[in-house]
Amino acid sequence: MSKPFKTLDDMGEIQGKRVLVREDLNVPMAEGRVTDDTRLRATVATVCELADKGAIVLVLAHFGRPKGKPSPDFSLSQVVKPYSEVLGREVRYIDWEGAEDSVATLEPGDIAVLENTRFFGGEETNDAAVVARFASLGDLYVNDAFSAAHRAHASTEGLAHVLPAFAGRAMEAELDALQ
Repeated sequence: MSKPFKTLDDMGEIQGKRVLVREDLNVPMAEGRVTDDTRLRATVATVCELADKGAIVLVLAHFGRPKGKPSPDFSLSQVVKPYSEVLGREVRYIDWEGAEDSVATLEPGDIAVLENTRFFGGEETNDAAVVARFASLGDLYVNDAFSAAHRAHASTEGLAHVLPAFAGRAMEAELDALQ
């Protein structure tokens, strides 16, 4: 039966495509360590499937509430090592400064986590300039963050209007459960 939303199965050929994947990496931390990796594990099916199909996987996520300004306490750089361990693959970290150049060095099958989307003041207000900045890095968009899908933010609602958009495996499972 056809679904009322597009999934990874509807993406077609994605070899070499830059896929922006909105995930929930907002994990609890204590003394610099992830104390519960449930949210990281929930991303494995989508991220690994896309990488295995030759996509360049660019993970977008927020981490805490930095109030629209960069802060080391809210940097996703501290999540990259545990995320790599959960995925069983190398994960690169990309800061927003010079992001375009860093993304250009990625190869098909690579996975990278972009810095905290909430470091942009316009993320939470769905600012068109922030949406455009995010969209400039990708060819396709996948929302796999059911927990953040209700928010009309640039990395959730905004991107779905400017790039071909699909539900990731975790999102698909949640939506199927609601039907």
